[in-house]
Amino acid sequence: MLRRITHVLKRLALAVVGLALIGAVSVFALVRYHEADLPSVEQLRAGYAPAQVTRVLARDGSLLASLFTERRTVVPLGEVSDVAKLAFLAAEDASFYEHQGLDYFGMLRALVANLRAGRTVQGGSTITQQVVKNLLLDSERTYRRKIRETILARRLEQHLTKDEIFALYLNHIYLGHGRYGIEEAARFYFGKKARELTLPEASLLAGLVASPERFSPRKNPTAAGERRRYVLGQMLQKGFVTPELHQAASAEPLRLAPASEGESELAPEVVAHVSKLLETLAGERARRGGFTVTTTIDPAVQAAARSAVRKNLQRYAERQKLEPPHTATKRRLFGSPFEGTPRPHHAQVGKVLRVDDKAGTIDLQLGSVVGRVQLSHEERFNPKHVPPSEFTKEGALLRASISALPEGDEPVPARLELGPESALVAIDPQSRHVLALVGSYGGVAGGLDRATRARRQPGSAFKPFVYSYALHGRRFTAATLLDLPASRDGKLAARKISLRTALARSDNAAAERLLSEVGAEGVVSWARAAGIESKLEPTPSLALGAYEVTPIEAANAFATFASGGELAAPVLVTKVTGPDGKELTLPAPPPSRRVMGEDEAFLITHLLGSVIKEGTATRALSLGRPLAGKTGTTNEAKDAWFVGYSTDLVCAVWVGFDDALPLGWGESGATTALPTFIDLMKAAHEKKPATDFPRPAGIVSARIDPATGLLARPDQEDGKEELFLEGTAPTEVSDAGVDAPAEVDAGAPVDPEAVPPEPADAGVTVDAGAGPELPPF
Repeated sequence: MLRRITHVLKRLALAVVGLALIGAVSVFALVRYHEADLPSVEQLRAGYAPAQVTRVLARDGSLLASLFTERRTVVPLGEVSDVAKLAFLAAEDASFYEHQGLDYFGMLRALVANLRAGRTVQGGSTITQQVVKNLLLDSERTYRRKIRETILARRLEQHLTKDEIFALYLNHIYLGHGRYGIEEAARFYFGKKARELTLPEASLLAGLVASPERFSPRKNPTAAGERRRYVLGQMLQKGFVTPELHQAASAEPLRLAPASEGESELAPEVVAHVSKLLETLAGERARRGGFTVTTTIDPAVQAAARSAVRKNLQRYAERQKLEPPHTATKRRLFGSPFEGTPRPHHAQVGKVLRVDDKAGTIDLQLGSVVGRVQLSHEERFNPKHVPPSEFTKEGALLRASISALPEGDEPVPARLELGPESALVAIDPQSRHVLALVGSYGGVAGGLDRATRARRQPGSAFKPFVYSYALHGRRFTAATLLDLPASRDGKLAARKISLRTALARSDNAAAERLLSEVGAEGVVSWARAAGIESKLEPTPSLALGAYEVTPIEAANAFATFASGGELAAPVLVTKVTGPDGKELTLPAPPPSRRVMGEDEAFLITHLLGSVIKEGTATRALSLGRPLAGKTGTTNEAKDAWFVGYSTDLVCAVWVGFDDALPLGWGESGATTALPTFIDLMKAAHEKKPATDFPRPAGIVSARIDPATGLLARPDQEDGKEELFLEGTAPTEVSDAGVDAPAEVDAGAPVDPEAVPPEPADAGVTVDAGAGPELPPF
């Protein structure tokens, strides 16, 4: 009997050994089969480079915009608060620092649950396994993927430290609302960094891992609170917190930061420039994100600029009666209805076919195409949100553009184009930092930035370059009288006018005469030296600003006057930090250089002050501080400009339709653009003392006879003080009698700033390279 039992036991032992060998061989074969094409874990040590957020900051460090494909900010483990680490460990893998990558009891428990259900319903993954699944494998719930995950988890533990694995986990997990990683989640839910998380906050975030959307405190605060209690309970059970801390954290109410994260829509125009710069600096790496870009934008000035542009365009709409209801079947401002096939994104005049209050739409006949306007998308032109039937009527004329040509008979999406656009650039004249950049009313990311890319005729805003060149040559002074013939239409008689008065009143005939005297070629070179880089030709129309420039060119060229004659490139970006924390080297800007004397810059500034004191821009006197500037109005008021400055800030404003539609009766630089300048300067200089332009050496004053431009007689009562460059003041005393004619005050011409349409083309000219070369852009 004993022998028989022994024989059976031997056979059983052999069977067990055989089965074990078969099992071992099977496991070995299974492992070899599944590890044949496994990814390498080595890449996670040195090559972890997930998509991150690139942050665009204002000069004070506040957030202007975020660029991302995945909203993630990678932080080292040391930048995560200790309570946050413990909360995630308690919720997901309390024995993480004890096992070797696999929790066998957890895996067995999950296996039993899955077998009972007949499908995969539960995972027993450790943190290491979750890192493998999220970074090295796909997310399919199959046994094949689980085997591969198990193999890689062991390998990962052999190649990386526990802290390295935990850091990968915390930076990669999805925590709801498009936020990846603990840093972005902390910013979104609590408005703070991961290192600042408290116990109640950390336990809430740790609870999101199981189901980020279902447990979101923004969507379901009750479920989020219950999940937080579970995590805190786990922390107490594992001994990660004391009962006192657990009790205090459990009693803490949910407190969330505003959902906006503080991100603004102040300066979307800046984003395009930043993206282009990053491509230049980092190439393909730029698309992965993780950069921090510090710009020169001043949030307060930028906000004031955006507000000023919008308020001014609203005032224009009121003047031109462009507010609803739109019932006119004829409109001089718009012209006749368009005929033919409209071009996408080009405004055309159409007739209203139907209005639908239920759908909130307006159908327009735009030539051969029917465009459909969704009125709820037209905040600018329908601020009171009236229904379509109260906004317009059938048969009325409206301007609109389509997004694309139709492919069938259905109407195509269209947007209203009832009013003009505007652009504004504000620059610190000393540093050339761009403090505000507004390229449109809407401020939409990806939209046309007219401040840097749209070329338009500056009109009389170009005249300061003609006058300053004349002063530079020392042949003309502010007191020089120009003999002007009578106008061809007979509205103006022959007259004499000083350079100062001619510039202040924006007299076109005087500018043309002065250009012919000093030579157009010299003015072209002078304007280029001051900062105008757009095409200029030495033709008579140069005097009246017929050659197109961008607003940023105009602002920077006037900054040459305001800075005392120094030319420098405008700067938008001051610092770029990469994902590794290292600062990137920005392209070197052209060196600044003196292009005119301080005395010359001061004198043209003083003349431009007369534009405000007694010329076309007297509205700006309301600001109560020394200012200089020039209005500009082109032919038929297709463009309205004002470019001006104080000692601290240069501001260029342009208003016009993209397709060069006339702005309408009564519109001009003084009426249409100057109010934007005034609003901006008032806000930008609030609580700042008024400072005068410093008078440099090389400027002398003399009392002159306005009738002759010579020195006034000692007893002359109408003598005027005038400023001169040293060596150019008159030395001869006027011998004109009391009956001699004084400088003729013929008044301003009917349209003093009208510019002949040639040689510029009608409409806005967009050039990717428009404006001055801006290395930081």
